[in-house]
Amino acid sequence: MNDLVRQHTALGESDLEWLHLLVSEWQLLSDLSFADLVLWVPTRDGTRYVSVAQMRPNTGPTSYQDDMVGHLVPRGRRPLLDAALDEGRIVREGDPEWREEVPVRVESIPVRREGRVLGVIARNTNLLTVRTPSRLELTYLQSASDLAQMIAAGSFPFPGQQVDMDASPRVGDGLIRLDADGVVQYASPNALSAYHRLGLASDLVGHHLGRTTAELAPSRGPVDEALVKLASGYAPRETEVEGSGGVIQLRAIPLKPKGDRIGSLVLLRDVTELRRRERELITKDATIREIHHRVKNNLQTVAALLRLQARRMDSPQGREALDEAVRRVGSIAIVHETLSQNLDERVEFDEIADRVLAMVTEIAPGTVVCRRTGKFGILDAEVATPLSMVLTEILQNALEHAFAPGEQGRVDVMAVRSGRTPAKAKRRAGVREGARLMVTVQDDGRGLPEGFDPKRAGNLGLQIVRTLVEGELGGSFDMVAAPVSGTRVILEIPVESEK
Repeated sequence: MNDLVRQHTALGESDLEWLHLLVSEWQLLSDLSFADLVLWVPTRDGTRYVSVAQMRPNTGPTSYQDDMVGHLVPRGRRPLLDAALDEGRIVREGDPEWREEVPVRVESIPVRREGRVLGVIARNTNLLTVRTPSRLELTYLQSASDLAQMIAAGSFPFPGQQVDMDASPRVGDGLIRLDADGVVQYASPNALSAYHRLGLASDLVGHHLGRTTAELAPSRGPVDEALVKLASGYAPRETEVEGSGGVIQLRAIPLKPKGDRIGSLVLLRDVTELRRRERELITKDATIREIHHRVKNNLQTVAALLRLQARRMDSPQGREALDEAVRRVGSIAIVHETLSQNLDERVEFDEIADRVLAMVTEIAPGTVVCRRTGKFGILDAEVATPLSMVLTEILQNALEHAFAPGEQGRVDVMAVRSGRTPAKAKRRAGVREGARLMVTVQDDGRGLPEGFDPKRAGNLGLQIVRTLVEGELGGSFDMVAAPVSGTRVILEIPVESEK
C-alpha cells in the first residue's frame, strides 16, 4: 500500500498512516457486512482511482475471486465512487452488478480524515446466498452500518488504537451489542458460551454487561469500576477477564454514527485454553532454567572437590591432570549458567567464549594475551556445550605448549559465521544447508614439532577435540603451522540459522 499511495496519489505521510490504521481495523467491517472491501484512492491528477487494499469476509462468500490491489480505473466508470468522493456521503443507489453470473450489491463509503475525504471503500456483497436474515445477521448488518457511518464521518478508526488483528477478538469469536447504558441487546451464541465458562448461569440479554462482568471476575475488595466502565463500552479498550476457571478477552468499540454514542460493540474470545498452555510453558521454562542452575552448581561442586584433591597430591603430573579436569568441568558449567538465565535452549556464545578465555588465561606460563575477534552468535545448547569444551582444550594446549615459562606471546580466537555447510555435515539432523561456523585459534609461539600429525597425536586434549568436533558436532578439525610463526587450529562446524 505504501508504494501504491506514494506512486499514484498526493496523500501525505499522516494520511497514509490513517489508511494503515483503517486497514488494520476493517476486517471487522468486512465480517459484519458479509462483504468484500476494496479501498480506492484518487490519483494525483484526479482522473483515475487506484485500489490500494482489499479485504475478504470470514463470514460469507467473496465477491472478487481476483486480487484487486493495484488496479487503476478512470473516473466516471464507477459512478458510485465518484458520488461518494465528491459528496462525502455513503452511496447505495443503483442496481446490483453481475460478475461471473453472481449478483453483487455495491456500496461506496467515503474515508474521511479531519474533514477531508482521502478515498472510498467499495463494499461488495455477494447476493447469491441471500436469505431471510437471522437475529445474529441483523445485528451484524446494523453494527456494520454504524461503523460505515463513523468511517464516513472520520470518527473510525480510533486514533492511537492500532489493533493487532491476529491477537484481537474477531466477529466470529463472539459479539455483544450494547445500548447507550451498557445493557446487552444481543449476545451471539459464542459470546454467551464464553460468559457461561466464566460462571454466568443465566442469559446475558437485559443485563448490564459491565456490572455482570465485574461480578464474575474474582475480587477481594469492592467492584472494579474500571472493568465495569470498560465492559460497558464507554471507550475503545481491550482487557482480559478471568473467573471460575475461564479467561475471556474483551474488546469494546463505542458506536457513534452521528457523533453521540448510541451503544457499543463488544467482541470477545474465550482464551482459557490458550492461557493455560502459556502458563504450562512458563512453568516448563522455569523448570528447565532451574535444572540448568542446579547442574551448574553441581559441576562447580565437582570442580571444587577436584581442586581440593589436587592440593593433596604429591605428584606434579597428577596435580596437573586434575587442574585440567577442573577447567573442563568449568567450561561446561559456564554453558549451564548461561542457559539458566535464558528462556530457550539457545545461548549467545560470545559471552561464553570470553569467559573461557579468561578462565584458561589464568594458567598462562608467561605474559600471554588472549583476544577474540568476530562473533560466534547464538548457538543451540547441544552445540554450545561441546564447543566450549573444544575451545577450552585448544586454548589450554596453546598456552601450555606454544610458549616457554615467562615468555610473552599472543593467542587470537577468530569466529566467522557464514558460507556453506560441509557436505558430510549436512547429514546431521536439523542442520540447514548454508549455515556454518568457522573458528580459528592462532598463536605466535614456537610452532608444531617436526612430523607432528594432529590426526594421530595421542594427547588427551586433542583426542577430546577430535571426538567432539568430528563425532558430536559433525564438523572438521585441523592443526597447521601459522604463516609466520606459531600454530593455527581451524574448526569448521555446521550450525543452525540465528533467525
